[in-house]
Amino acid sequence: MEHYNIAQGLADMAARAPFRPGIILPAGRDPHGRSKFVQLSFRQMDELCDRYAHGLSAQGVVRGRRVLMLVRPGTELIAVCFALLKIGAVPVLIDPGMGLKAFLQCVSEAAPQAMIAIPVGHLIRRLFGKSFKTVQRSFTVGRRAFPGTLHLERVCPARRDAFPVADTALEEEAAIAFTSGGTGVPKGVLYLHGMFREVIRAMREDLDMAEGEVHLAAMYIFALFNPALGVTTVIPDMDARKTAQVNPAWLVEAIQTHGVTMSMGSPTIWKKVNRYCLDNGIRLPSIKHIFIFGAPVAPAVIRELSSLFDGGKACTPYGATEALPVTNIAHDEILGETAAKTENGAGVCVGRPVSGVTLRIIPVSDDIIEAWDDALALPTGAIGEVVVKGAMVTREYLNRPQETAKAKIYAPDGVWHRMGDIGYLDEKGRLWFCGRKAHRVETEHGMMLPVPCESIFNRHPKVARAALVGVGEQGKQRPVLIVELLPEHARADAASKAAIVKELLELGAAHEHTRAIKDVLFHPAFPVDIRHNAKIQRQELARWAAKGL
Repeated sequence: MEHYNIAQGLADMAARAPFRPGIILPAGRDPHGRSKFVQLSFRQMDELCDRYAHGLSAQGVVRGRRVLMLVRPGTELIAVCFALLKIGAVPVLIDPGMGLKAFLQCVSEAAPQAMIAIPVGHLIRRLFGKSFKTVQRSFTVGRRAFPGTLHLERVCPARRDAFPVADTALEEEAAIAFTSGGTGVPKGVLYLHGMFREVIRAMREDLDMAEGEVHLAAMYIFALFNPALGVTTVIPDMDARKTAQVNPAWLVEAIQTHGVTMSMGSPTIWKKVNRYCLDNGIRLPSIKHIFIFGAPVAPAVIRELSSLFDGGKACTPYGATEALPVTNIAHDEILGETAAKTENGAGVCVGRPVSGVTLRIIPVSDDIIEAWDDALALPTGAIGEVVVKGAMVTREYLNRPQETAKAKIYAPDGVWHRMGDIGYLDEKGRLWFCGRKAHRVETEHGMMLPVPCESIFNRHPKVARAALVGVGEQGKQRPVLIVELLPEHARADAASKAAIVKELLELGAAHEHTRAIKDVLFHPAFPVDIRHNAKIQRQELARWAAKGL
């Protein structure tokens, strides 16, 4: 039987490069506004992880137990997660930004036996105890223990001996992470240790992440892979819940101070960094690669960002909580081959599948497909639903058999995951993303897709972003274009807005796939997801549009 435990990667780094920085965290700012920081080496991180593992295991946190984590990004989050993985316990990660009702539902479905949280997490448990009824052990991270819980630091002995890493099998539970629920209910995604092994392999071999790199973790969750990759984590001075309000000067300062070589984050963040660097004549020569994801990335963002590097790459990988990574493409191919097509309504090219991933396009359907049939696969160029298969593809949702049935197609050699996206494959085997399946507009004359349509209108010089929604019964929907204007045009008077509408409709009339759009509405600020602050909540906009027509 094969075994793998991602936590072994931290122990290996502690032995191989003990004094290399493992994590660097912001610690306020000096009187001159310059960043102060603290750091732990890989050895210090591993020793802290071992202390936590000894203490938690002595308190009954054992192999196979699920442990809810409500800890702020930083040293404790990574060290406690790796301590649990060393034990063979199962960290449960839920984004509290999804809203209280959804969060409590996720906790109930995960049924954790233990909980490690900051005090406000325990307060939520005290107020909504029914959702936490399975929790038997509670630990506080912070200065003081919440009443009725154990303080994590006090239960962890001051011992330096290594905690033996559990020899977990590839098919054992490793972690549970919940989807954001952007187009439905949040769902628990069950990761096995073998899946983590494949994710790490793909990051190294396909995304070219190398030991010794320095990662500005603008998307905190991916910092959890860094110790296994041998990558230094730099936690940025920002609020992950408010990426639209990030201070780009502080991110650039972190890149320059620590020699950051890579980062991962949403288009919202990199738009702001782009503007700041270009306005101030700043280049980012240390960058080797930036990975931008979470929403379609406009070619203009890629064009500006790549101009800041000295040989570095701007990449736009594609994937989901259930399957990551799936594809990847770098800026040279985007700007040289696909950008012009994107701007003219071909969709957004997200590249070729990474090694180990099989990708197919099947007919769009909301029905359950119980078994895979090769006849389902559509030919090159045909638009349909994206499905993927591979060793990193998760197989089920936690305690949601109906959702699992909708999203998974079973085959003798594995499980196909229905990504919930619509797109097509070109003659070079590249995937072109056209939008979420739940966001398609079904009119009497056929299906209209958000990304190809919106790209036409996003070219208007006064438009910040556009969103296509459908109003009415599916199959007879009325396509409506909703527009958010750039800040300098947001207060335009009625005559100016009427002129903009006329120009937009003329743009749409010039392209066959947007010609049916006759209604344009203006929205002051699009609702977006909490996690990336970039995914437009089109279903919410559709409800708003139905009231406004």
